Amino acid sequence: MTETATFGGGCFWCTEAAMKELDGVESVTSGYAGGHTDDPTYEEVCSGSTGHAEVVQVEYDPAKISYERLLEVFFVVHDPTTLNRQGPDVGTQYRSIVLYHDDDQKAAVERFIAGLEDEGVYDDDIVTEVEPLERFYEAEAYHQDYYENNPGDAYCQFNADPKIRKVREKFADSVATGDD
Repeated sequence: MTETATFGGGCFWCTEAAMKELDGVESVTSGYAGGHTDDPTYEEVCSGSTGHAEVVQVEYDPAKISYERLLEVFFVVHDPTTLNRQGPDVGTQYRSIVLYHDDDQKAAVERFIAGLEDEGVYDDDIVTEVEPLERFYEAEAYHQDYYENNPGDAYCQFNADPKIRKVREKFADSVATGDD
């Protein structure tokens, strides 16, 4: 039985590519959440007028990978201390956000962030929003599997490739081997 996690850490193409590296992740869907407009389009979200963030919805097998491990990966592959910005992408749609699905996830992410702060992992304060998921809107088809479908894309080579390398190096024991 799968469970679902929803994260926003900048461009969804890059977050999707990083999460797909993990054993136990069944699927990753790029989309929009955390806003106030029904059925937003990419162009509307990019304008910043809908309040949505670019997010990924991760379907995972908790027998193979824990929610806490997904949080570890998420907080390594993006900078949770920059407000409304990740790399070259600027705007509220690129904010750091965890949208929890239940009270257990809420408690887990709050504990996780408190632990990072207690350990002084980052020089600056963590600005990651922690909110309940109210509605997830799947992004347009051309955004799905973007990294896989556009291997020569310069943006992905510059922004997604380093995230994938981080996952493979720091979480080698959780990376899917393709033998499944």
